[in-house]
Amino acid sequence: MEATRELSETVGTAKACAAFAVSRSSFYRRYPVSPRDSVPAKERARPARSLSDREQARVLEVLNCERFMNLPPRQVYAGLLDEGTYLCSIRTMYRILEANGEVRERRDQLRHPAYQRPELVATGPNQVWSWDITKLLGPVKWTYFYLYVILDIFSRYVVSYMVARREGRELASRLIEEACIKQGIQPGQLTVHADRGPPMVSKTVAMLLADLGVTKSHSRPHVSNDNPYSEAQFKTIKYRPGFPERFGSIQDSRAACHELFRWYNHEHYHTGIALLTPATVHHGLANASCEHRDRVLATRLCRPP
Repeated sequence: MEATRELSETVGTAKACAAFAVSRSSFYRRYPVSPRDSVPAKERARPARSLSDREQARVLEVLNCERFMNLPPRQVYAGLLDEGTYLCSIRTMYRILEANGEVRERRDQLRHPAYQRPELVATGPNQVWSWDITKLLGPVKWTYFYLYVILDIFSRYVVSYMVARREGRELASRLIEEACIKQGIQPGQLTVHADRGPPMVSKTVAMLLADLGVTKSHSRPHVSNDNPYSEAQFKTIKYRPGFPERFGSIQDSRAACHELFRWYNHEHYHTGIALLTPATVHHGLANASCEHRDRVLATRLCRPP
């Protein structure tokens, strides 16, 4: 391989590899840039018929004048030709615009703002809630029940939930208001995060949150992973063994969800909170539980064989 490299400095990589029956891919893996390839290429000479700097400035001035500032180069080119004026070709106009960073939508129009990724940070319970709606399959095809769930992201505790026959902003407002009353939320204490579904961005929900002194937060448009806590919770519930494939009635779905969320809050050891249950963390019992576990481990590890 070293001999191939030495020969490539004289005759080039392709011929050197062919002479020694070496694969060029193997050669480039070992020597990513050959000595001959690393020699900088000569600067291309300026074509004799190219526009001078002064002429290019004149073309740019015409393209940006008040008359043509909102027209594409094709329109400018045709209009000037009809008046008996030829400055340069359409392609040259595009080259000049590109060199000056002006190849874009040149009309003054509304543009979508740059959305920042939401940062959900909580240092205790009832600081940040995440909520979402998922479908539960009904008794026959194309029938659904709608499960609303509000989750505390610090403790992963399901603060409140509801099963309804439809998805609506009035139902969402009622659920959020009842959850805030139940948890004793004070103005300025809580942030509620959701995606951009119709109930989430509705004026009804926004006005309720404003009245309660709750800050609202939304996922970025068309971004599916900005609400990970609710999505992960739905997956845990739906992938649990014994979760029904379909529900015979809304009463069946409500009874099943009552048992599911009792298990999730009080029996499920959540990997995101040090294998504690959400209820333990939410109600301030995490330190006592961890201390008990430490004592058990110390007793077992210090016991003589």
